[in-house]
Amino acid sequence: MSLGLVLFCGLLALKTGWTEDLGPRSSLRSVDVVLDCLYIEETAGDLPGSFASSFSQDSATLVLRDVSVIDDGSLDDVTNYEAPGASTGSAPPLIFEASAKLVAIPYAESLLHADCSGEEVTCEISLYSRHQTDEGTCQSSWFMGTLKLSSGISIALVLRGPCRSDGKEEERMIVLHPKLKVPVSNEGTVLTTVEFQSSSLTPTLRTRLGSSVTLNCRFALAPGSPLALLEWRLQHQGSGRSVFRYQTGSEPQEEQPTAHVDMVQLLETGDASLSLHGVGMKDEGTYICLVSSPKHQTQHIIQLQLAEPPRVRLFPDLVSREGDGTTTLTCEISGYYPLDVSVSWTRESPEDEDKVPIPSSSIYFSSHRQGQVGTYSISSYLLINLATELAPVTFSCHVSHLALEEPVVVSAHLRAPNQKTSKVVVGVIISTALFVVALFGLTHGWRKPVDLKAE
Repeated sequence: MSLGLVLFCGLLALKTGWTEDLGPRSSLRSVDVVLDCLYIEETAGDLPGSFASSFSQDSATLVLRDVSVIDDGSLDDVTNYEAPGASTGSAPPLIFEASAKLVAIPYAESLLHADCSGEEVTCEISLYSRHQTDEGTCQSSWFMGTLKLSSGISIALVLRGPCRSDGKEEERMIVLHPKLKVPVSNEGTVLTTVEFQSSSLTPTLRTRLGSSVTLNCRFALAPGSPLALLEWRLQHQGSGRSVFRYQTGSEPQEEQPTAHVDMVQLLETGDASLSLHGVGMKDEGTYICLVSSPKHQTQHIIQLQLAEPPRVRLFPDLVSREGDGTTTLTCEISGYYPLDVSVSWTRESPEDEDKVPIPSSSIYFSSHRQGQVGTYSISSYLLINLATELAPVTFSCHVSHLALEEPVVVSAHLRAPNQKTSKVVVGVIISTALFVVALFGLTHGWRKPVDLKAE
């Protein structure tokens, strides 16, 4: 990071307003956002008509021009990008200038301040298509820009490249980029326009059974380019199905009653988010948001994962050391999803400084059981040899699972026979016996012995 960028980030940190909503002292300002990218190109196979056998990548720069961001006064030192000029070398740089006047760039503040916030941005550009313009006078090259932030935000940009005329005389007047074979500006950059963008907030969502969740997907199109199709698809365990589908001019098709897209928000603001209610096992999987214009399509992939925490019960919770036999503790783990669960046992006595792991030779498990709703259960058993255990001892069952922020620990206690308690029990038995004898005497009467000599 350069000294200038360090000072700029420090200024932003002092003002702190750039991360907040537009306030009374804030305004919108157009800036240039410069991103380091990779240009990805398919390498054709050896045989004619064969599929691409590999991909090549070259360093590239994406300059988003005229991006509207919130300015609370901390952007005074921000300057616009200046192209380095046409290169006379054999390998001119790949610089894409993308005007954002027609379509707003989503999450522009996050892109602009990525270096200051410590966020990483991955940028890839590839050729999308080549086809004639609507007027049919020239051929335009279209590029796809894919931006991914380490926070999870993903942005897809469809860039319309410069128009290449079919006239041979005009071909001699333009300069083509040696690699891209498209016209370049006087500075050697490829001038493009953002015609279509879509975005999503998170690539992965985790939720519980029966909950409601919204899968975020938004888009914007240039004026005159209408929405043609929106479709949400779900893929899971090798099969796929349509969840929601809307084609311009037709009624929306909600393939399942628990899935919903707000049509008013879709048509007015470009919010294509899918809401799921009462999420069940059938809703888990990979969701694909497909947004299409008459000529182009973007997509975003969102993983929906279910995670149900286990319920843990240990019984008996108190064991008395009577005799030299064995006893078994049962740790019952139930109602969890997904399947993977970790169970371990520890032993702790007054002589131990910390909990001591118990070897697996004393532990055994039941098989996994799956309930009607799809959650799992398992039982773990600990065999205790009372002849070798010196009470008091605490045995603990530790359960770790994806749905738990920290392991669940339940404990049982082994205690020695209480001598005081034993004496009390013996005293109660003797008192009861004396009471029975006395009661018997009162009911049958006590007779004085007869003195035979007196008679």
